[in-house]
This record gives sequence, C-alpha cells and structure tokens, in this order.
Amino acid sequence: MLKIYGSMLCPDCVKCREDLDQAGVAYEYLDFSDSLKHLKEFLTIRDSSSLFDAVREKGSIGIPCIVDENGRISLDWEEYM
Repeated sequence: MLKIYGSMLCPDCVKCREDLDQAGVAYEYLDFSDSLKHLKEFLTIRDSSSLFDAVREKGSIGIPCIVDENGRISLDWEEYM
C-alpha cells in the first residue's frame, strides 16, 4: 500500500487523493497539518533524499510525497494510476 505524506491545505495533495480514489488505488494518507509525528517522518524523507534537491532550492515543500511498498519515493502520483 502506498503512503502519501501531505496536507489537505495543499491543492496538489487534494487532487492527488481525488485521482487515486477515482482510480481505486489503495493508500494511507499521512496528513502532517495536524500530526507532528507525520511531519517528522516526512522531513526525514525529504532531508535525506536527493529527489528533493530541486524542491528545496525553490523553497517548496515537496508534497504530496508518495512512498511505495518497496520504499521508493516519488512526487508524481499519476504513475500509480
């Protein structure tokens, strides 16, 4: 099952969830807007992955962040549809 880190305050995260729901993709949504535990988990991923280098340079957050069953990290939810 996919793990998705994000915030419902983010339009991309809302769209990600809508698209995955419509496609019938199973996922666990970890909203860090109200969970310091989920925020810490996300920041650990973000701060240790080169995938986020360009995101950090732009001053962006990098959500939604998708982690698949094998631990592969992606910022593109459409590849799972």
